Amino acid sequence: MRDISVLLLLLFLLLNLSLLSASSCKDKSPLRMVSGSGRFKIALFADLHYGENAWTDWGPAQDVNSDVVMSTVLDSEKPDFVVYLGDVITANNIAIQNATLYWDKAISPTRKRRIPWASVFGNHDDMYFEWPSEWFSATGIPQVNCPLSSISYSGSEPCTFRGTMRVELMKTEIANNNLAYSINGPRELWPGVSNYVLQLLSSDGTKPALLMYFLDSGGGTYPEIISYAQAQWFEKQSQLINPNSKIPEVIFWHIPSTAYSQVAPKPNSVIAKPCIGSINKESVASQEAEWGIMDILTARPSVKAVFVGHNHGLDWCCPYRSLWLCFARHTGYGGYGSWPRGARIIEVTENPFTLKSWIRMENGSTHSDVTLSS
Repeated sequence: MRDISVLLLLLFLLLNLSLLSASSCKDKSPLRMVSGSGRFKIALFADLHYGENAWTDWGPAQDVNSDVVMSTVLDSEKPDFVVYLGDVITANNIAIQNATLYWDKAISPTRKRRIPWASVFGNHDDMYFEWPSEWFSATGIPQVNCPLSSISYSGSEPCTFRGTMRVELMKTEIANNNLAYSINGPRELWPGVSNYVLQLLSSDGTKPALLMYFLDSGGGTYPEIISYAQAQWFEKQSQLINPNSKIPEVIFWHIPSTAYSQVAPKPNSVIAKPCIGSINKESVASQEAEWGIMDILTARPSVKAVFVGHNHGLDWCCPYRSLWLCFARHTGYGGYGSWPRGARIIEVTENPFTLKSWIRMENGSTHSDVTLSS
């Protein structure tokens, strides 16, 4: 009986690993709980908005400030992994052909410290360039300055106003960074691109400890939505990889689902238990519709939490049915709002499994500790 159990476990792991490696992480070292401590720490960087108003003195200065925030968080927390949770760039403000240059700048603090990462798209990442009306005044269109980057330009005109689509952004990130665990998702889910799953192994590498799902919540060049096809893809993948819901699962996307509005504290009110957080300055700006993803998630006891960005003035976690719905913390100095910047931290432990989270601020302080599963 024991031999049969071992054989089934091996077959399960082989199936699991083949599914994940087939998606393009086959050349990466497996993500694994830290040996000894049995812990794994993830930093979420949300709404960086690099490249905003890039033709002004203000814009590049905000990118420098965002560098400082990320560097502070990375040096304070020393995470094992980073998730770029959408709106990495403000493409509608980037007056150059290849927005991958600004994407490259945004991931540089993490890459410099040799920390692996993954990313999902937000609504601003592939928006079409919006021509400022003042450019048509007597002063005219300013000279476009391309930022320095190790990534080469494509095409004969390096500084035009064409913009860069999701697929190209993702392909460039993957091709130029061996620490990037991001994946160009299945073609049948396009125009959504950042749809994939990553596996975190136990510290001894013998079994899965956590499954991390990434979904493209749209926006920019198409509606802000997680489609029915994406929901069905998640259901199929999760049942195939984790049929008995024994492996804990967490979900990352950018724009909150309509379920967030159902549990949200009243805007500008004090955040009261069971919700945990520090800022509640606006209403939830949710996706345009719900096409089944939340029903599927809440039907799986293995799904512990969903993490989103998008709303710069919210950083709370609230329970919803069987799981938690969490906002990250506005990390970048680009984008709206003057609230202090920071990042949500997630810590996973094994034996026994726990999922905890808190927020690390740009001044080094922490707050809003919450246990999401134990």
